[in-house]
Amino acid sequence: MKLTLIALTSSLIALSFVAQAEEMPGMKMDAMTMDAKPIEQPSATALVADASGTIKAIDSSRQKVTIAHGAVPALQWPPMTMGFRATEAQLAALKVGDKVNFKFQQEGAASTIVSIDVAK
Repeated sequence: MKLTLIALTSSLIALSFVAQAEEMPGMKMDAMTMDAKPIEQPSATALVADASGTIKAIDSSRQKVTIAHGAVPALQWPPMTMGFRATEAQLAALKVGDKVNFKFQQEGAASTIVSIDVAK
């Protein structure tokens, strides 16, 4: 009887954890491994934000530009230096040290330049 009660209690506790994980916003459970995984957000929900900063590095082979930017109120971000995806045409118009104003799309952990202009 005690063994059955322990097994039943263990099962209920495990089900409680699964139910809580399923209710967590932005998380889903993988049916095979029971690992929590981030939910992919569709592009329609990607946020476009404005920022300004200074070009710190350009990596044309990876289509990345590193920008030290100011605060981004739309995302509640403090000033920081980070990499952004960019097109070849966008990168060709930039050089290290340029002061820029730009718009970028934030989708999950990916940040992609939508438009970028060298400040005058």
